[in-house]
Amino acid sequence: MAKLFGFSIEDTEPLSPNVVSPVPPNNDDGVDAYLSSGFFGSYIDIEGVYRTEFDLIKRYREMALHPEADSAIEDIVNEAIVSDSNDSPVEIDLDHLNASDGIKNKIREEFKFVLELLDFGRKSHEIYRNWYVDGRLYYNKVIDMKKPHEGMQELRYIDAMKMRYVRKPKKTEASKTMRLSNTNQDNPMDYAFPEIEEYFVYSPKANWPTQNPASMGGTGGVKFTKDSICYVTSGLVDRNKGSTLSYLHKAIKSLNQLRMIEDSLVIYRLSRAPERRIFYIDVGNLPKIKAEQYLRDVMMRYRNKLVYDASTGEVRDDKKYMSMLEDFWLPRREGGRGTEISTLPGGQNLGEITDIEYFKKKLYRSLNVPPSRMDGEGGFNLGRSSEILRDEVKFSKFVSRLRKRFSYMFNDLLKTQLLLKNVITPEDWQVMEEHIQYDFLYDNHFSELKEAELFNERLSMVAVAEPYVGKYFSQDYVRRKVLRQTDEEILEQDKLIDKEIKDGTIPDPADMIMDPAGSGGMLPAPIPEPGMEMPGATAAATQANTDTVELDANIVKSKSPPKGGVI
Repeated sequence: MAKLFGFSIEDTEPLSPNVVSPVPPNNDDGVDAYLSSGFFGSYIDIEGVYRTEFDLIKRYREMALHPEADSAIEDIVNEAIVSDSNDSPVEIDLDHLNASDGIKNKIREEFKFVLELLDFGRKSHEIYRNWYVDGRLYYNKVIDMKKPHEGMQELRYIDAMKMRYVRKPKKTEASKTMRLSNTNQDNPMDYAFPEIEEYFVYSPKANWPTQNPASMGGTGGVKFTKDSICYVTSGLVDRNKGSTLSYLHKAIKSLNQLRMIEDSLVIYRLSRAPERRIFYIDVGNLPKIKAEQYLRDVMMRYRNKLVYDASTGEVRDDKKYMSMLEDFWLPRREGGRGTEISTLPGGQNLGEITDIEYFKKKLYRSLNVPPSRMDGEGGFNLGRSSEILRDEVKFSKFVSRLRKRFSYMFNDLLKTQLLLKNVITPEDWQVMEEHIQYDFLYDNHFSELKEAELFNERLSMVAVAEPYVGKYFSQDYVRRKVLRQTDEEILEQDKLIDKEIKDGTIPDPADMIMDPAGSGGMLPAPIPEPGMEMPGATAAATQANTDTVELDANIVKSKSPPKGGVI
């Protein structure tokens, strides 16, 4: 496996040798332990839970098949990935990116092409579920090596059980002589720091971690370069053992407890549900051997001869089988009360499933899913936002964190595509990466109700504070403290208000007068045309009324708020 398959994208300007640190780069992929040899990694034993990464992923997938765990997983996946027949589940947001419109259009086109390679419109649910359950996701970036400038040609999904990420010191002469400082050889900080080699190892067989690496001689796997593989983890890392975990890891104990409680409940109900009889047989003064023979004869004569076969649904007369629901036959000596038959009552509290409900809620809490989403828990409520449970708010934030982590896949694929097509340089990507956001379709109505409730409360506070604007508060204070508008929002709204006033969509506040009816509203000022005589009034009265109107208008103008509308 000396040869590396795939391609590598190198920086045009490597890191300056003067920029040094005794601390190695921090990685959140769980591969902190440097592997000395082989590509199978080290065997791990965490309290008997798993020994290899293969066993860990296998356990996660078995957990996902359990009905309760599957229901919780589906709630998370459906909340994170909203499938719509018309819209894409995710869109790229470049509003905060400082780049030209041509570059932004190129980025949007390439992102759309990446989604087409993933077939994300149809397979988004399966892709996200595989990433959530396994805790990792692998894609092979296939390109035309003769025409790399055409970008990625295909994205092939790789089973997590067949891939391994390896990070180990590179065994070169340069790594032996490389030092953190070249100025003072006597400096205690001046020590050898090895160069790290990173690559992926692919094995066609999914059981490769269970095989002995020494017996295989390092064969059976294919090494891939780091840039040719898209690798996204869950972000959960066991720092003590150096392994990547899935979000299902916290639910291992809860799920096992739920399984045991359910199985024990079934056994208890099957064994205690029916009533059983106790036969006391009078054996008189018979010797022990003859008494036992007599008891067996009586038992065979009166015992239940019918047996139910659950596999075929038949009822057979089969005396050679002993069921666990057998009656009890006990001998009784002379002097007793003779032959007697009594009945043992069945289980009394067979309908109690409180412990089952407890462990089911514990399973949901371990997966960060609100227990109220369980079957029969009231379900979805579209009432006031004040009635929303705090668990739903926490669940919404948890899903947002999952989306942020899952977006690393889009960043990796988009980076590779843009660099291959020479749209940007590696240095440009380091600057642009933090400003590229991804907008997922949102289907959580709880947050929408919460925002509507907050906006309604703010408008009510504005209505209460309106008589005091200009006396105790300024309009700027109300907009910033009550409406919680930022500087950008204030400028944007002022521009939109000016535009709508010019277009005639809304009236100009300077041309408004107070409603004489005392309602507190504003009315357009009636300005009479020159030479027009108002009916039912003399010229003096007309002039007086005109002066009054002009005076009221001047008063309103003097008290009119600045541009931005009436608060």
